[in-house]
Formats: sequence, structure tokens, C-alpha cells
Amino acid sequence: MERKELNLASNRAVSAIRSLVIDMTNKANSGHPGMALDATPALVALYRDHLIADPASPTWENRDRFVLSSGHVSALLYSLLHVAGYSLSLEDLKSFRQLGSLTPGHPEVGLTPGVDATSGPLGQGIAQAVGMAIAEEAVRAGGQDRASFFGHRTYCLCGDGCLQEGIGTEAIALAGHLRLSKLILLVDLNGSTLDGPTSDSNTENVRLRFLAEEWDVIDVKNGDSVDAISRAIEKAKKNIASPTAILLHTTIGIGSKNAGSHKTHGSPLGEEDGAFAKANFGYKEPPFTVEQAVYDLFSETFAKRGKEAHARYKEAKKEFARNHEEDARVFDDSFAHNIDPYLPAKRDFSGLSKEATRASSGVFLERLHASMPFCMGGSADVAGSTKTTVKGSSIFSPENRAGRDLHFGIREFAMASAVNGMALHGGVVPYCATFFVFSDYCKPALRMAAMEKIPSIFLFTHDSLAVGEDGATHEPIEQLAGLRAIPNLSVIRPADAKETEAAWRLALQSKETPTAIILSRQGLPVLADTAEDKVSIGAYAVLEEKNPSIEILATGSEVALALEATAILKKQGIASRVLSVPSIDLMEKSLLSGKNVFALPYAKRVSLEMASTFGWGKYAAHQMGIDTYGLSGKDKEVLAHFGFTPEKVADAIVSAMKEGE
Repeated sequence: MERKELNLASNRAVSAIRSLVIDMTNKANSGHPGMALDATPALVALYRDHLIADPASPTWENRDRFVLSSGHVSALLYSLLHVAGYSLSLEDLKSFRQLGSLTPGHPEVGLTPGVDATSGPLGQGIAQAVGMAIAEEAVRAGGQDRASFFGHRTYCLCGDGCLQEGIGTEAIALAGHLRLSKLILLVDLNGSTLDGPTSDSNTENVRLRFLAEEWDVIDVKNGDSVDAISRAIEKAKKNIASPTAILLHTTIGIGSKNAGSHKTHGSPLGEEDGAFAKANFGYKEPPFTVEQAVYDLFSETFAKRGKEAHARYKEAKKEFARNHEEDARVFDDSFAHNIDPYLPAKRDFSGLSKEATRASSGVFLERLHASMPFCMGGSADVAGSTKTTVKGSSIFSPENRAGRDLHFGIREFAMASAVNGMALHGGVVPYCATFFVFSDYCKPALRMAAMEKIPSIFLFTHDSLAVGEDGATHEPIEQLAGLRAIPNLSVIRPADAKETEAAWRLALQSKETPTAIILSRQGLPVLADTAEDKVSIGAYAVLEEKNPSIEILATGSEVALALEATAILKKQGIASRVLSVPSIDLMEKSLLSGKNVFALPYAKRVSLEMASTFGWGKYAAHQMGIDTYGLSGKDKEVLAHFGFTPEKVADAIVSAMKEGE
């Protein structure tokens, strides 16, 4: 295509896509046209000249990744994907924001072809893009000569809102520190938020902010120029020293009567203003009409480039496999999430009497690193406490991309979200860790992982009142109930070293469900009747006395406590049945499949957990827990104060039995 013809087609593409945005939001009577209109030239430049992906194979592992962090402008992305050749029809665009459509209000990975990440909660897209860029570097450095066939870029589009969210700051700082030079962030600076001008709430110098975080910065004063944006992206691609932020100075709602006003941010333009804007764009076609020249533009640029790059990749990979047969197999397994061949041998627990489950997790993790070359992760600056420092493993850094130990810094939210980005990218098995009480900082990312159906692994240690001296601020109470409420998140709280290993194996073998493993600070006895192969049931008996009159449902460290209490009850002539309940969600699946894990009726069951009793009423008539905050003191003294001793638990059970008579 000649330059003049290319420019003409590009201008028509911008107008057509903007018109589709207006049509989609008007038809749905819902959506966010403002930024979608002003950011259209940015995506036209990206897809026309730079992004390497194959619409015929949307999940090709070596494609460039694109994350729309400002997910509320999804109408723009869907319109672009349609004209770029993905399996997204005009009828799909007409169903924007409608029940069951391929074009939901915010992009959802796995639903819409060409969408690489679920986004919308502002800032998480940036952090997921950072995770993708980390994974790309790690995969490329993870074997012999992989750069000969593997290597791509990660692009992300965000707006003022993403930058104001705390996770945006966390992720930007981490990316700058790690010198993720193949990460390019397109920043739409339209000077507007939903409530009014950005200046009402934020007056920072965005350029200086990125420079302070060790990014390169390119200003595009005319954010409405496809060519100017394309030149900026080309310049960013040549930067091998740092990530690049391209600052696009745009006009929100461009073309509208309210151009430049926050009024265009979150409300459709309507028929009258929509027609006015289309006239300004010079686009006279009927609604939901795209000229053939627009399709041809992306067919001859984006689609052709992606098809050719995909073909070259396949040939280069074949050559790589001929020279590095074993590493090629590992590469394929890593992207296929073929885990079983890389699981470590089962640990011999004979002779082990006591071990904190965080320590048991650390032992498994070291063995996993030795057997699985594509697992990697780290901690939010508490690796020594969470036991995620792996002996012999090196730190992932700008100088060492083969390192598998990630130092996320005190950035819990960005850490968890970056792990999601790594899981979405594929080729690595990622995990991260922090104290359980700080899962509150991570929770939106856990919810996102569950929604994206990715097997991210989250380790949370220091799981109860036994934290002791650190006191109420560090003693988790409501966190278990909160995480258990998240659909498609598996929460496992193991009772001992054996159950901990089982939890890890289940987490690794999961393909569509993230897992949170909740671990103890204090040493726990290795129990005689816990069983690794029964953790997947979610609940199973570890004590069954003859003719029991009470059934105790316990989790984590409280399983041992329950067993000690039953010894006291036995002396009083009370027979018991004790269930270890490592996972309520797995127990629910067992119950729904017809497997009844209970032996006694509801009225004779009691739950025992050093946390909020919220939720336990579904399974047990009596609940023993803590529905206040904790206290600072020696761990044993704190536990005794709140009634978590064998004697007090036994007394409480007797009282519960009397109440039920």
C-alpha cells in the first residue's frame, strides 16, 4: 500500500471504529465512549504497524500481548478486533453489553478472541501486563538458545484512572526496577475522570513520575495522529534499557458536542450527538457499517504480518527442536501446563514429628524448583518468614533473566496481579507469598484470577491468633471467610506437613482454578491419620470412635487441637468423630457429587477454627471460633485467652452438647 493510500485508509479506519463505538454504546444505551473515541488512533497505529498476533490463532504463544487496562473502553477494543480479522462479527458488536454476548461490558479473557486479559478494575491491567513481560523474559531465558525462536513484546493501554490507583504505582515501580524493556505502556492523558477534570483530584507531573520510576518517556503532543503515535511506538521498540511510557495527549469524547468534557466519559452520546460526531469524522455510512477499505487495511498490515510471523516462528521452533530436543519438550510442556512429569517425588514423612506448615511448604518448594524448571515466584519482602527463599535459586533481575526467585518488594497487590499476568502469558508456573492478614491487599487480584480461570498459586502464612506478639493488626480473623466466598478460588488450610504437600500438588495440577494455601507460623504435629490422597475430598475423618455423640469439623492447626480435646472427652465417656476439613470448596464439590463426608446429623456437629465463625453455620449447629479481633501477647497466652486449649475446647463441646439436648 502506498503511503498516501495507507494514510487515507487509516483515517477512514479511525472514523469507522469511532463510529462503531458510538453505535455500540448508543444501541446498548450503556458504556464509555469518551476515551474509546480519543484512544482510537493509538490502537489503529498499534495494530496497523506494530502488534504481532495471528487472528487465525489468537492464543499462539509467541504473539505480542495487548492488555486494555482501561477495560471500560472495551467498545474500542471489540471494534478494532472486528476490523482486524478476529472471529468477532458485526452482530457481536450489536450485542455489546447484552446477556450472553461475546462483547461484555469489560473484556474477559477466554470469552472474546483477541482479548489477552480480563480488565476493568483500574490498574490491574498494568500489573498483569508487567507479569506478562516478566514471563516473556523468563521463558526466553529459561533454556538453551530460546531467543532464536521466542521473543515478543507486551503492550498496555491505560488512562488517568489506572495511574491513580495504588496498584498502578506499585506495578510501574516494579517494572522500572526490573528494566522490562519489552513492555510499552500507552498512557491516554485526556485530562478527565468520571466526576470531572483530572485536575480536580490530581496535579502530578506524569512525565516526571515515570522518569523517577526508571522508565523512558515519549510525549505525543498530538494524540489524534496515527503516524505520530506509530513513530513513538517504533522508538520505544528500540529501547533495550527500560520500559517505555508513551504519553498521549488527547481530547476525551473527540468529535462530540461535549468534547473535552467528563460528560462523555461514561454515558452514550445519544443519536443527535452521535450523528454530530460522525459528521465531524466525515463518516456518512449507516450504523454498524464498515467500508471494505478498512478491512483491507488491517488484512494487508496486521493480519498479513501476524500470519507471516507465525509461520516463521513455527519453522524456527522446528529447527530449535532438532538441536535442543529436551528443552523443546520442556518448552511445550510449560505452555501446555503439563505438570505431572515435573512433580517431585513424594516426601517421606516417617520420623517427622512436628513442623510448621509454612516450613513444610518451603521444603516442597525447594524440591519443586529442582524438578520443575519453569516454576518461579517470590514474596512481598517476607520470604524468610513465608519460607519462599529457595536454596540454590537465583534472583530474577535485569542482569539475570534466568533467575526464578522474584523479589516483589512491599507491593502485595501488584505482586498478586503480576502473578496473574504470568499465568495468563503461560510458559511459567507462578506463585507468590505474604502473611495471611495481608491477603486483604491482594484480594481483588485473587478475585481476578478466579474470574480469569487461571491456576495462580497464592501462599499465605501466619494464619491465626498464634501470630502472638504482633497482635490484632497481624492476626487474621475474617480473611478465611472472605476468601472462601470468592467463586472458583480453592482455599486450602492444611493440618500438617502431609496435607501441605497435598495442597501444593492440587494447586499445581489445577488448570482453571487458582489456589490459596493457608499456612501456619507455629510448628504443628504430623498427625497419624491425615492422608495426602484425601485432601482432594475436602473433608475426611482423622478420628472415628465407636458410637460418637459429637462430630468436630476442624481446619489447619485446630485439627490437632480437636484431637487433644477428644482425648479429654473420652475420659468423660464422650465418643467423638473428628474431620479434618482442609478445604470447604473441595468439600462442597464432594457433597454435591453425592459423597456424604458427615456421619452425624447437623445438630451434633461443631466447627473449630481460630477465625470468624461466618459460614460455618451451613455445616455445623455449633461453632467455635473468634468473632472479635485478636490481642498482642505470647502465642500460647493469646490462644488460652480466647479459649483455644484442649481443656477449654472440651468444655465448650460439652456445653454445646447440653444446649442441643
